[in-house]
Amino acid sequence: MAGSAADIRDRAEEWPVLSSVTPFQGRVTGVRTDEVRMPDGSAARRDYQVHPGSVAVLALDDAQRVLVIRQYRHPVRQRLWEIPAGLLDVPGENPLHAARRELYEEAHCKAEQWRVLVDIYTTPGSSDEALRIFLARGLGQAEGERHQSEGEETEIEVAWVPLADLVRLAFAGELHNPTLVTGALAAHAMLGGGGPEGLRPADAPWQARPFPA
Repeated sequence: MAGSAADIRDRAEEWPVLSSVTPFQGRVTGVRTDEVRMPDGSAARRDYQVHPGSVAVLALDDAQRVLVIRQYRHPVRQRLWEIPAGLLDVPGENPLHAARRELYEEAHCKAEQWRVLVDIYTTPGSSDEALRIFLARGLGQAEGERHQSEGEETEIEVAWVPLADLVRLAFAGELHNPTLVTGALAAHAMLGGGGPEGLRPADAPWQARPFPA
């Protein structure tokens, strides 16, 4: 049993995989079935989504407002408020570069100051998706033409909402996107603690999705 805060940290570990198949592979993600050797010697099947990883941006202005977008999410049949986010679907891409791109494409916005806000696994019981949420400050309108959206992204709505309101709405059960809720609560805790200077730099190593320096 862990006895101090120094012991409370995740660690890499892998139980033996006896067999592995991919019964479905889509354009970006797939489903893998592994037969895993358990500590007691038995075997168990684990089905999970194989995911390239994601980045998201909690863009916070000087008035403590957050840039949020709303778009339709078919699996849950809802139009959800979210923060700009996207896939790490370019092999070897630096996560910060991907985050800058998503902020530009989804909101035509740029930022001068970047920090890592928090790293999470979105649903570790059923997917290997790793998500890095950046804090972006020093915001302004991006130069050049707006990104030409396609498909469901043409329906995106953009708003600036006070961070305190997002926290209140999350606790009230009115907001459900995990990236938005996690980012808002982390930013709220950050402002009440050491501030942005206490966060990791934007190029901090990411064990879940290593990238070239």
